Parts: sequence; structure tokens; C-alpha cells
Amino acid sequence: MELEIRLGPGEEQTVLGAPALGALALFDDPPEPEATRRFLAEPTHHLLFAFDPAGRPVGFVSGVETTHPDKGTDMFLYELSVDEAARRQGTGRGLVEALAAFAEARGCYGMWVLTDDDNVAARRTYERAGARGSSSHLMLDWTFGTPPARQARRR
Repeated sequence: MELEIRLGPGEEQTVLGAPALGALALFDDPPEPEATRRFLAEPTHHLLFAFDPAGRPVGFVSGVETTHPDKGTDMFLYELSVDEAARRQGTGRGLVEALAAFAEARGCYGMWVLTDDDNVAARRTYERAGARGSSSHLMLDWTFGTPPARQARRR
């Protein structure tokens, strides 16, 4: 597995082209060009891809730095995705460890992630990469419309 540490501006095609390389299952929906450009242009948003020896994307992890006046900056592990065929081979763990190392090198004081209590595979991956459970939380969210990709599928 080869990791691409932090895709940046100008590398949108790596993300947008991933489904054409057979990696559609990595994303919930096809990547949107404008959202991809905006994500990669933001210096506190990070996207690391894993590739198989043939150069096919087999996983990614995304992280977002969050800064608060009295806490400093930490890394929120936003999403981890590994292709079904690449699971149980250390790909997910490698991506999480790479994001953690990247966060530490950027001066983040820690990293955190949310997952469901019953998501055994995710919990195992995060724990093997050095995370530990710290508490039980209830996630509350707001919805302000439907993401454009889901709107398009409804038509």
C-alpha cells in the first residue's frame, strides 16, 4: 500500500477520477467537482489516499483541523473508507496512523473520531491505530437541505 500524504489544490482529478478506477465504493456518492476543489483548497482540510501496487485507490481518510481559543488545534478524523477487497490488510490502520502522524507534525494536540457503538470494525481499526475510548456521547445534528449528489439521484 502506498499513501499519498495530503492531496492539495490541483490534485482534484485524483479524487474525481477514483470512481472511474473502480473505487466508487469508497464514496457515499460520486465526488462533486466544486466540493472537491473547495475541500482540497482549504489548508486545514486533509485527504490521504491509499493505492494498491497498480495505482488503484483502495482507501482514504479525511481530517479537519479544528481550533478553539482556549484549547488549541486538534484533528477531527472525518471519514475513513477502505475498499472491500483491501480490508483486513492494514489499509485502514495505516491511513489512520498516517493522519495521526500528520496531525502531530502539524502541531495538533490530539485527534478524535466519532463512530457508532456497534461498528466493531471501525472501533477495532481505530484502537489498533492507537485510539482509546474516552466516553459515550450522543451526536445531535442539523440538516439544512439535501446534498446536491443526492438531489440529482432523485431526479
